[in-house]
Amino acid sequence: MAEIILPNNWEPRDYQRPVWNALEAGKKRAICVWHRRAGKDDVCLHWAAISAMERPATYWHMLPEYAQGRKAIWAAVNPHTGKRRIDEAFPKELRASTNEQEMFIRFKNGATWQVVGSDRYDSAVGSPPAGVTFSEWALANPAAYAYLAPILLENDGWALFITTSRGRNHAKSMLDMARLEPETWFSQVLSIEDTKAISKAAVEQQRKEYHGIYGEEDGDALIEQEYFCSFDAAVLGSYYGKELAKADLEGRICQVDYDPERPVHVSWDLGVADDMSLWFFQIVPGGVNVIDHYSAHGYTIGHYVDIKEQKGYIYGDDWVPHDAKARDLSDLGDERKLARQRITVMIERGLKPKLVPLHRVPDGINAVRVTLPKCRFDREKTAKGLLSLREYRKEYDEKKRVFKTTPLHNWASHDADSFRILAMAWRGEIAPPAQPTPAELEAAKKSVKAIGNYTIDELWKLNRPRRERV
Repeated sequence: MAEIILPNNWEPRDYQRPVWNALEAGKKRAICVWHRRAGKDDVCLHWAAISAMERPATYWHMLPEYAQGRKAIWAAVNPHTGKRRIDEAFPKELRASTNEQEMFIRFKNGATWQVVGSDRYDSAVGSPPAGVTFSEWALANPAAYAYLAPILLENDGWALFITTSRGRNHAKSMLDMARLEPETWFSQVLSIEDTKAISKAAVEQQRKEYHGIYGEEDGDALIEQEYFCSFDAAVLGSYYGKELAKADLEGRICQVDYDPERPVHVSWDLGVADDMSLWFFQIVPGGVNVIDHYSAHGYTIGHYVDIKEQKGYIYGDDWVPHDAKARDLSDLGDERKLARQRITVMIERGLKPKLVPLHRVPDGINAVRVTLPKCRFDREKTAKGLLSLREYRKEYDEKKRVFKTTPLHNWASHDADSFRILAMAWRGEIAPPAQPTPAELEAAKKSVKAIGNYTIDELWKLNRPRRERV
């Protein structure tokens, strides 16, 4: 058998050396915010190959969505060599088997490597991982690392986060944290001005193409994100990005205290399978105080009822989607049947679920846009929910090169759907009627006639049924 030297026919570029050296020195955590086409995945693939040979264990390369993995990693070809990237990083001589369907490699020493998705992070089978690459981390479900962090800690495993910037989301907050923990974390931001890997002329040509596809404003935002690593550029296709940026600028994302004199209402997303999201809010003069948020995956409805009790608020109503009212389950799909079953459990546990007005999703999105300027959010307790609202965006049609009218269904959807329930509840049912101004009260008083001043004809009209009045 020919001798295989790892990394296989590959050397880190100069700007990739710092993270490679940090990993070789024993660092277990790293976040690299590098521009597009800087070779982020290549570094991680070759590091995984070395790790698998040095320590037989399970290793994952995680994309935001499982379906992305085949195109982006498993079947990706290096244009400079014409070879698949996985074949370059993991020579076939080292493998015992390769499962094309499951994107899974088993090595002769017993180690395994697999492409997985953050949308299915808790469904992968096999032994717990000893190393995970979180590729395009800014677009991934942040709950994936929350789930895997204790496992990696117990296994003394490593975690590499590679991404381009996508607004001020969980990737930015992780970068900020890593910069404060240089003893345990490696962190780095590299734009094309740092690496010189792509010429500015090539980027400007790309900018012109993006202008033609997305329009000038969105095209510039995408260039700033992908090539200059800007965290301030707007998230492309975001539904609520501008409203939330304004809320932050106006100081409405802050500490919001619970008022025990007012009831706490809860909006529920009765989503697919066992995903669930709850927003806790209070109606106050002039708007809504969003004081808390909770979402999870993998629990029954009783868990969320228990969470409500543990928080200890004095509760008002529990708002649920309108289609949860269905009683005849025979014509419903599995998702709506499950929603109905959850409603039953809520009632059995002493809750009083109420239905929001019937609406289309676009109407609900508009209701959120109207509601957000009237909201104050508790920065700490609603942090995860706010991430979801910032990431909730339109689906992009790659073939037609336009945004669809439908939202992209990803990890942010459940929290966004639950907030849509909040917006419809507040607008349609809960919001107290506006109090008349003193001037309006005075005008109303002047318009009221004393009974003796009415004519016979006017009194006759007042006594007739409303539908007969002219």
